[in-house]
Amino acid sequence: MDPLYVFVFLGLFTPGPNVILLTASGARFGFQASLPHVAGVALGVGVIAALAGLGIGVLVVTVPGVELGLKLVAAGWILWMAVDLWRARATGPPETRADKPWTIWRAILFQWVNPKVWAVILSAASAYGAGLGPWGEAVRLSTAFSGINLFVCLFWSLAGSLLAMLLTTPAAWRLFSRVMALALAGSAVMVFT
Repeated sequence: MDPLYVFVFLGLFTPGPNVILLTASGARFGFQASLPHVAGVALGVGVIAALAGLGIGVLVVTVPGVELGLKLVAAGWILWMAVDLWRARATGPPETRADKPWTIWRAILFQWVNPKVWAVILSAASAYGAGLGPWGEAVRLSTAFSGINLFVCLFWSLAGSLLAMLLTTPAAWRLFSRVMALALAGSAVMVFT
């Protein structure tokens, strides 16, 4: 088995912003309603992996200010989402249309500032190259990341939807939302480490 696949699985399965957000989405909105979020994460990660295979990772780490700019945007967006999750209605699944799961496009766009995704992709591109040309590496990385991440995202969304069965009181929902919000805020701090 190609060690790239093991690295990608471990890198994406472990907690980070996507895992936290998908678990929370599965719990709050249900598995089926979270599927656009799942698809957006898998597609967005695949596009970034393809670009890393084409060499964009070199730009991110060598051009002054690009990496810091991405980190600042990522930390700000993640903290904003954490505050939003902290304020989420604490009595159970959402009942208003304003409180709804992520769209596919929002999930795709978030991957561009997701620091964990960039770290795993850049590490994989530099450490697990197969000696292919840029287009070959782009296809290889993109399919590995999208394919594996699809199953990782499905797992965490399903886990969240199953966890919702245990959240039977407003206090349990409040605790769940607050723990997810704190974990998300912690991942914003990790952007700079």
